[in-house]
Amino acid sequence: MLTKAQAIALKGISGRELESLCKSASDVRELHWGKTVTYSRKVFVPLTNMCRDTCSYCTFVKHPDSPQAYIMSPAQVMKVVTDGQKIGCKEVLFSLGEKPERRYPQVQERLENMGYQSMTEYLEFACKMVLEQSDLLPHVNAGTMSMDEMRRLKPVSASMGMMLETVSKRLLMKGNVHHACPDKVPVQRLRTLERAGKLDIPFTTGILIGIGENWQERVESLIAINDIHRQYGHIQEVIVQNFCAKEDTAMAGAAEPDLDDMLRTLAVARIILDPSISLQAPPNLQHRYRAYLKSGINDFGGISPLTIDHINPERAWPQISQLAQASFDCGYQLQERLAVYPKYQRSPNRYFAKEIAGKVQLIARTDGLAQVQCL
Repeated sequence: MLTKAQAIALKGISGRELESLCKSASDVRELHWGKTVTYSRKVFVPLTNMCRDTCSYCTFVKHPDSPQAYIMSPAQVMKVVTDGQKIGCKEVLFSLGEKPERRYPQVQERLENMGYQSMTEYLEFACKMVLEQSDLLPHVNAGTMSMDEMRRLKPVSASMGMMLETVSKRLLMKGNVHHACPDKVPVQRLRTLERAGKLDIPFTTGILIGIGENWQERVESLIAINDIHRQYGHIQEVIVQNFCAKEDTAMAGAAEPDLDDMLRTLAVARIILDPSISLQAPPNLQHRYRAYLKSGINDFGGISPLTIDHINPERAWPQISQLAQASFDCGYQLQERLAVYPKYQRSPNRYFAKEIAGKVQLIARTDGLAQVQCL
């Protein structure tokens, strides 16, 4: 384990020092995860692209007055889910803007016309619909949530997630990326992680690097995640995601993290985090699969053969065969997993509602990974 001071001292290392750090991270990964690297075959359902936050790097969010703003209808949701099931997908990633109805009256009006009082209520309905009409497992990524909201969603989802992004309060100040974003206040996001722990919800979180945080804040973010996991044991995976500059945003001209920065962060994350936490790097944001594998990751996250990455639409998913070959070249075997990791499947009464537990059992192998269909 690295102490906070030791991790901070690794700022900027490169060359042989970085290679040695990555080797140490890989050793940790292999002790706990062996020679298996995983991914989840998913469909991406962006339930709404309206949000009360206005992050400086985001192109997903649209103002309610924009002709591109939407709330997906139940029929649109099920079209994606049904098409995904036909080609072997097992996870439905519900991603949506945070609480747009609390900022925009026109969003509240749209929801009420559909028969719902909030996006959480509609999301609950959409998850139930998926469970009733398909074999796929909902994974909910709805941002910060209250205890009551999470209680409502646990019975209809296999797992949940929310990127912590950073514990930096500086980024809330005017001129920084999270200014005027009430849901990006670090304490609110940490409370969501804690609530998930109290409710025994298998949870995904992570950090977003390159948005203005410094190295110490990055280390502190990883330590904060790990401290919460040590208390509750519910963080199933941590994502280290690199910022990607996008046109028509305030950060369009900002520098993206280079490969060394990404590898350095991955390796430190693997050593700081409890080894039972899966470490993931999105493979479509920087196509350096082999370098990632050599820095301690054991998971490539959700890959969709059907839907684009709606958060980063300019970054196409890699072919699963590409990831399999890269894994093989590094001495690993790529395996498909479910939206919830095997560790949590072994305690179904604790982590799942009865219906979710039954669904998981139907599509899981005896080791908890995904049964693979012949398509």
